[in-house]
Amino acid sequence: MRAMILAAGRGERLRPLTDSLPKALVEVGGKPLIVHAIERLRAAGIRELVVNLAWLGGLIRERLGDGGAYDVAITYSDEGDTALETAGGIVKALPLLGEDPFWVVNADVLCDYPFPAVTLPGDDLAHLVLVDNPDHKDTGDFVLEGNRVREDGETSLTYAGIGLYHPGFFAGEAAERKPLLPLLQKWIAADRLSGEHYKGEWHDIGTPERLKEWDAAWRSRW
Repeated sequence: MRAMILAAGRGERLRPLTDSLPKALVEVGGKPLIVHAIERLRAAGIRELVVNLAWLGGLIRERLGDGGAYDVAITYSDEGDTALETAGGIVKALPLLGEDPFWVVNADVLCDYPFPAVTLPGDDLAHLVLVDNPDHKDTGDFVLEGNRVREDGETSLTYAGIGLYHPGFFAGEAAERKPLLPLLQKWIAADRLSGEHYKGEWHDIGTPERLKEWDAAWRSRW
């Protein structure tokens, strides 16, 4: 199985830190966020990784190389000067990801999700990992009914930035700037998305305040 780590974003909320450092290389506990993700994937036996690049992407390539130092193999999908957003970036990387379902992980989340050997049931095109809404977020993104992802319902949850996707999820899409949400809505309406409520550790490192908080928390563990 392969995985894609989304690392092309500009990191606007973390400026000015990300004016000179790509968000994926921001450190928590003395280690870049993207390395935390790589180590979780490697621990699950996933060693073929694709990393997309845009803003200051050369620094990511320089830091990670071919992945050998982390016991993985990294291939890069370079989007140029302007990131293609989530859906567009994944579509551009599809030739590198093969024909089987693959994991997609945001580089700026810190979590202990184990990346189990999940399969897509029936004709499902994706499996989303949802978490409890963090304190800084008033409402969630989606609802779970059993293992089915819905847009509406009583208890909404937050998309963790982690999902298993079949290449068919992106069929017919062009490698151009496009967010993921419209495609998620399309396949939710067709009842082709499963999901799970993950209750382990998960943090969105999206602001200087949360970065400071979780960097201190992570360092205190050692």
